[in-house]
Amino acid sequence: MVLEKNILPNRIYNFLDIDEVGLDKIYKAKDIKTDLLLRWCKLLEYDFFRIYSQHLLLYAPPANNNYVTVSNKRSKMPTFSKNLYTPEIIHFIVELVERKEKTPAEIIEKYRIPKTTLYKWIKKHKKEEN
Repeated sequence: MVLEKNILPNRIYNFLDIDEVGLDKIYKAKDIKTDLLLRWCKLLEYDFFRIYSQHLLLYAPPANNNYVTVSNKRSKMPTFSKNLYTPEIIHFIVELVERKEKTPAEIIEKYRIPKTTLYKWIKKHKKEEN
């Protein structure tokens, strides 16, 4: 991506506040700190966090519906809107159905996408083609 965007090494060094050795360590590292990843996102104008978010949406373990809340205290954690599916995820799922790689039933079971949601996506996508 750095090559695609023609970003010079000096710009990377200045933006990330590192030297040539530090950049080499980043490229060879197995993982990267989130604050550094955020700076890479800004530099490359690409959302690397979305990759992980989409993975969590598609592969998170199923919710335990039998769980009983002990306390009615409000959480200090932020709440997210109901519409968690990005256009990329929707496109990926609809393509699986269109290419007959998975049946709607398999998608519903594997990714736990509600049946009505999946069929709305399929219907909407077919409308856009016509």
